[in-house]
Amino acid sequence: MNDLSRQATRLEAIGGRYDPWLYGAVAALACLGVVMVASASIAVGENLGVGPFHYLVRHVFFVAVGIGLAVVAMRTELKTVERYNQLLLLGCVVLLVLPWLPGLGVSVNGARRWINLGLSRFQVVEAVKVLYIVWLASYLVRFRDEVNATWAAMLKPLGVAVLLVGMLLAQPDFGSATLLLAITAGMLVLGGVNLPRMSLPVVIGLPLLAAVAIFEPYRMRRITSFLDPWADQLGSGYQLSNALMAVGRGEWFGVGLGASVQKLNYLPEAHTDFIFSVIAEELGFAGVCTVVGLYALLVGRALYLGLKCVEMRRHFPGYVAFGVGLWIGMQSFVSIGVNLGVLPTKGLTLPLVSSGGSSVMMTCVAIGLLLRVSYELDRAERQVARLRQDAAPAEPADESPTVAPVSAGAYRSAVRGAAASAPVARHGRGTSRVEPTFGGFA
Repeated sequence: MNDLSRQATRLEAIGGRYDPWLYGAVAALACLGVVMVASASIAVGENLGVGPFHYLVRHVFFVAVGIGLAVVAMRTELKTVERYNQLLLLGCVVLLVLPWLPGLGVSVNGARRWINLGLSRFQVVEAVKVLYIVWLASYLVRFRDEVNATWAAMLKPLGVAVLLVGMLLAQPDFGSATLLLAITAGMLVLGGVNLPRMSLPVVIGLPLLAAVAIFEPYRMRRITSFLDPWADQLGSGYQLSNALMAVGRGEWFGVGLGASVQKLNYLPEAHTDFIFSVIAEELGFAGVCTVVGLYALLVGRALYLGLKCVEMRRHFPGYVAFGVGLWIGMQSFVSIGVNLGVLPTKGLTLPLVSSGGSSVMMTCVAIGLLLRVSYELDRAERQVARLRQDAAPAEPADESPTVAPVSAGAYRSAVRGAAASAPVARHGRGTSRVEPTFGGFA
């Protein structure tokens, strides 16, 4: 076995480690979610006659399933995931069609967002978020030169997003549609799109979204009730006014775990969309700051890992980390903002905390992908460190064999293999790579 073969074998034997900060933030949020679902859902279960711990048992079950899916994602090489990028996009379209199939789709309050899986209903948009982020990350890798330089390459993912948004609005699901557009815009900016060119679709899209919200009567009622929930406290402002009362009762350190009054059939969806209000009432300002800090840590680590991956030319893992970070950050921001009355009422769950099935499971899958990114980044850093150590000239010792230094060409080849997982462009243009500038103006 020659020196290069032995060196390759040593590199393959090097493993990585999962980011402990991510582990800590995710574990803390998941544990908090179990505790608060138990506290917020007892009255709901008793009122519906399904037992006080029905929603707790259900939530723990889906968390367990989500952990299993996250472990699968954590143990899957990202290059394997990237290989099926086109199938992932097709899967997004198929999933959004399924709720319209007779016998499979389920309609709740006039919205067709779920499919019946027998044991439970599944909200398809939660899986679409994961699949779409992975596809868009792959697209930004394959066309990162053109995305920064041409209109066509920039507009293609926007066109795909508009198609998916149209299918979501037909369900209807305005919140998820807006979130998908925001994730697309954020990933394009972080992928290096030219900001002046990106401004035109934004200028056109924002008035259209506003029109969709304004010309739908029930959405307009939500906006007016958000501006003054006390004007119709028992009508359109009922949810928000009770949420604000829960937040106000919490003061500095809360009324105590389990002692919330608003969750006793006053606050609708206390265990799902408005669980943050229950947290504010029972744990107070200190609990609110803790929850916000945990989300800031999770999202911050995701964006940090994405930046480190891009710096090491591992673009696909980096863009996946950006996408997951943007998703969790935006959704948690909207959910918290709705509970605090700074955003109009919208049905988005608090990731990893709110009770739910499809939301909990798909968020766990996204976290699994994020942990896999951290593992492969750490592994690449260790491999590069080993290569640099092997490439350093050994100091000669008296009457002892010296280690032959690795040639410069072999070193560069090995570093590229360890630290650059971005695939070669498959669009055949033969242009030199332009590294993303995170939203350049040039």
